[in-house]
Amino acid sequence: MLGVVTNMRLAAWRAWLHFFYWFALLANAAPDLTNEEDQEPLKPGNDDESVKKACPDYTHYSKFQLQTFVSSAVESVIEDLTARMTDKDLARIFENAFPNTLDTTVRWHVDSKQKRKLKEGEGRWDGAQSFIVTGDINAEWLRDSANQLAQYQTLAKKDKAIRELLLGAINTQTEFVITSPYCNAFQPPSPSHLGASNNGQGDTVHPVYEGGFVFECKYELDSLAAFLSLTNRFYNNTGSKAPLTTRWFEALDTILFVLDEQSKGTFDPRSGSYVRNEYTFQRDTNTGTETLSLGGIGNPLNSATGLVRSAFRPSDDATVLGFFIPGNAMMSVELLRAADMLEKEGHDDLAFTLREKGNAIRSGIFESGVVFHKQYGKVFAYEVDGYGSSILMDDANLPSLLALPVMGFVDADDEIYQNTRQMVLEKEGNPYFLQGRAFRGIGGPHVGATHAWPMSLLVQIMTSDNDKEITDTLALVKKASSLGLIHESVNVNSVRDYTRKFLSEQEFHDKC
Repeated sequence: MLGVVTNMRLAAWRAWLHFFYWFALLANAAPDLTNEEDQEPLKPGNDDESVKKACPDYTHYSKFQLQTFVSSAVESVIEDLTARMTDKDLARIFENAFPNTLDTTVRWHVDSKQKRKLKEGEGRWDGAQSFIVTGDINAEWLRDSANQLAQYQTLAKKDKAIRELLLGAINTQTEFVITSPYCNAFQPPSPSHLGASNNGQGDTVHPVYEGGFVFECKYELDSLAAFLSLTNRFYNNTGSKAPLTTRWFEALDTILFVLDEQSKGTFDPRSGSYVRNEYTFQRDTNTGTETLSLGGIGNPLNSATGLVRSAFRPSDDATVLGFFIPGNAMMSVELLRAADMLEKEGHDDLAFTLREKGNAIRSGIFESGVVFHKQYGKVFAYEVDGYGSSILMDDANLPSLLALPVMGFVDADDEIYQNTRQMVLEKEGNPYFLQGRAFRGIGGPHVGATHAWPMSLLVQIMTSDNDKEITDTLALVKKASSLGLIHESVNVNSVRDYTRKFLSEQEFHDKC
């Protein structure tokens, strides 16, 4: 039933799934920009022309109603791949998904050569700039925007427009990191003249931040790793050192300062006395995952583990034990990649510092983040505290334990990873592996105990060499994407119950 990959080897197909995967990370609704006066709901007896009018082809709709950025290279990739796919439904999902970030989320972009008057101070907002929103929220998450752009990185060398967009994204994130390195989501830059949004939350955070600059200030280690990843990918695909400005090096110094601060334990290792962490967060909420315990500091962590604290997970849920292993793995990988880049560009001392820190984190993961499970053997824990406590689970959001090979932390055939993979893809090993009458996959506390994320299935495919597992899992992804776009999460008992549809339900559900 799934005639997907004739003319393609399944192993090669997994590489193309990176495009679906990075797209699924966006998982937000595109803005509703249709003319409601021209699109009446369908009624019994409507003719074919009425159906076409109410349910437009998404690719046509996006080009004329949504599109915020255009790339000829992206269009070429779509034409090339879809022409070789025999499963036309899956081809349509890719055709809709691959350009979606460009279609809907580039809210502000200026090229390097575009002249403009700046009043922010020397170097700030200089050069190309790109503000990439996270779907239906007018704010930029460092991690999400880096992931949204990841599938275009391989096109940067031959497409100047994509190269400028990516360079602009790096420059914009540079300013975010310098100013508020503990924050995860940011308002539109002042030169964009776009209005700021209020997240509607009552947060008390240290260090303090400017509300007109920051949308939300949850400290997530992987957000800083995502900034490095955005730069590393750009450099590796283009060979260009254009991002390595004075401001970028200032951002890197800021990251190293945060890593040093967040590597400290809760208690002084000599005196045993409590030492208040540089970062604290409290939110007025009745949802436990939205704030930190113990007055905003989180549960105690041990010293000298080599690991780095993360107050929140990539799902924006609070960590239970602050040494979040997937986030540490991602940071280790990106520090080592950045060290290689800087060494090539003659920054040997800085490269040594990054390599030393990256290796220390990696050692810390294998020393404190690997635990023995009575059923699965040695596995990577999701979170640890350095005292011996651990959380065994996985969440769909990247970085995750399932995605460790995708990040480049271990090979897919690594024994500890294989044990971990088996654990997180079974209900007996992972409390957030959800299975029902219609769907299965990994979910997480962010959307509750009934909704799994299609994104987790794409990672499962990307980390498998089993043809049956790949085709069966891909069939589930297609089943849950009946609107031609990938949702954030799907009810495991009914695929019609989902969160974050890309186009409004009014357009592609109620009317059709």
